[in-house]
Amino acid sequence: MAAPLAVPVFRRIWFASLLSNFGLLIQGVGAAWAMVQMHASADMVALVQTALMLPSMLFAMGAGALADMFDRRKVALVALSIALASAMGLTITAYADLLSPPLILVFCFLIGTGSALFSPAWQASVAEQVPPETLPQAVALSSISYNIARSFGPAIGGLVVATAGAAAAFMVNALFYVPMLIVMFAWRRVVRPARLPPEGTMRAIVSGSRYIMHSPALRVVLLRSMIVAIGGSSLFALMPLVASTLLQGGAMSYGLLLGSIGIGSVVGALLVNQVRDRLGIEGSVGLCALVLGACLAAVAFSHHLLLSMVALLIGGAFWTLGITLFNIEIQLSSPRWVAGRSLAAFQTAVAGGVAIGSWLWGVAVQHSSVSTAMLASGAAVAATALLRLGLRVPDAQPRDLDQAQLGEFEVGLNLSGRSGPVAVEILYTVDPDEARAFYRAMQAVQQIRRRNGGYDWTIARDISDPREWVERFHCPTWHDYLRQRDRMTREERALIDEAYAFHQGAEAPAVRRLLERPYGSVRWREEARDEGLHEALPVPISLS
Repeated sequence: MAAPLAVPVFRRIWFASLLSNFGLLIQGVGAAWAMVQMHASADMVALVQTALMLPSMLFAMGAGALADMFDRRKVALVALSIALASAMGLTITAYADLLSPPLILVFCFLIGTGSALFSPAWQASVAEQVPPETLPQAVALSSISYNIARSFGPAIGGLVVATAGAAAAFMVNALFYVPMLIVMFAWRRVVRPARLPPEGTMRAIVSGSRYIMHSPALRVVLLRSMIVAIGGSSLFALMPLVASTLLQGGAMSYGLLLGSIGIGSVVGALLVNQVRDRLGIEGSVGLCALVLGACLAAVAFSHHLLLSMVALLIGGAFWTLGITLFNIEIQLSSPRWVAGRSLAAFQTAVAGGVAIGSWLWGVAVQHSSVSTAMLASGAAVAATALLRLGLRVPDAQPRDLDQAQLGEFEVGLNLSGRSGPVAVEILYTVDPDEARAFYRAMQAVQQIRRRNGGYDWTIARDISDPREWVERFHCPTWHDYLRQRDRMTREERALIDEAYAFHQGAEAPAVRRLLERPYGSVRWREEARDEGLHEALPVPISLS
């Protein structure tokens, strides 16, 4: 686990992130308790968590696209600046005695926006800071960073609020962003020059969404993590009400409850590798759901601080264990070109689940009681263990997700990046006795083509000669086609080679690349200027 910390850049950023996490949690305690002191309604108190997490649901995919399109270090610096400015605004407003419940929610939303923009850039850059073999440990350490802060940050926040007021907690958060800004500014990230111009933001979001849509493993992990987050969100959203209503306590009690969750979370993150190796991914997340559900039920019936702290310590361990396991599955299943967007989708799923669940359990309190809402939340999260019957999480292992090196092909037209659509046809000659096996292999090829940028994929068989097959797909533009090839990993190349192995003949399968609607490649008058010609690119890349 300590291996990634031997890398200086990762170590510096990790310790700075620990401080910023402390600040964010101290600020969260201040905001929630300020709501309680203003005698805000139960749903307004629960909405503090929603306001902090909702930006991750709304903006994470855009943030992930920015992290994949541009220098992740610069994206992180901009995001941190937004969070720092918002934290300073909240601090000034609090000291000026101008705070109100709606204003607290607005500032929490703005701070959450900075965090939402920062998280994909930071998480995707972890793979650039440590050797590949230490990536799972680095992911777990990133989770531990947040949970160490959660272990002590809320208790410190409760102490700060109790002794100096909520405004002091807001100021601490603002100050704790500064070290992270400094180390990110000092990081000399090695930027690999792109062979192709970056996609537009919306196109990047679409391509990331398309990759996820055609990746069954990612779809299952994202859906499962969101459902678990909805069920278990009371672990955070209702703690101010548990402290003030069930335990008849104050800010210190609230901080101790959150501190118990945090200490358990550190333990859970440390146990990730052992539990995953022993039980497998599905057994691990099922166990996490059942234990977390039982712990939430225990909190619902408890009226003693110590008993509630023990239940939350265990619950925090299994919450973090489950979420970290999902995070590792995402990292192991995503190639680098789409890592930021995959992690952003995961962030969206978890944050969206927490935001929806926080609102849901807050409404439940309004219509019943804190105990009933906590009990319902526990039952809901425990029931997610049954999802293994229809949404089983695949057990991802370290994979060869490095870029494949493809050969060159000839280009006779002067194409611009916008030329298109481009149609690709690949012709196979297959032994009729192997037709069924070849067709099954092509289903894997179909997923690869589609998630990397192709559409209208078909596989057709010649009626007159059953040995002849034609694979056909489209890409919107010439640049999209080059990106589709550039995104192919060595693992995907190996799967395509398995399909190509069915082809009979000394030569490889013939490939035809066709420009549909080819007016963009033709000068209607000899003297007309070709507006797109300066965008023509060399093609450093072979089949398909």
